Amino acid sequence: MNVDSAGLDVLSRQECLDLISSAIIGRIVFTDRALPAVQPVTFYLDGEDIVIRTGTGSKLAAATRHTVVAFEVDEFDVHTRTGWSVTAVGRAHAVSDPGQIDRLSRLPLTAWAPGERNHFIVVRAEQISGRRLRR
Repeated sequence: MNVDSAGLDVLSRQECLDLISSAIIGRIVFTDRALPAVQPVTFYLDGEDIVIRTGTGSKLAAATRHTVVAFEVDEFDVHTRTGWSVTAVGRAHAVSDPGQIDRLSRLPLTAWAPGERNHFIVVRAEQISGRRLRR
């Protein structure tokens, strides 16, 4: 296992993807009116693509059309002081193809927030990095 200068385990791309797929809630980082914004989202990992379901007129939908975003998931245990964090960076795009929308609609991805969520954003994970803190 590779260890960084802070003593954290450096995770491989596959380990990062496995951890992303085990999480339920992530955070997407995007630009909103020229400022950084972070929003928690439910998501589904489809291969190496992060799929987010949101409302058509949402701030997130408007801010992530063909832009570079970051996506982060983590899990920490405050009692054992262990955990991990994974960050993916890539281009986000809104899905407009009806066949693709139909396929994504069948994924096990449900929004927690109320209201209609028929807009899909896909983030292609171009760069992925992760660290694990062990006791």
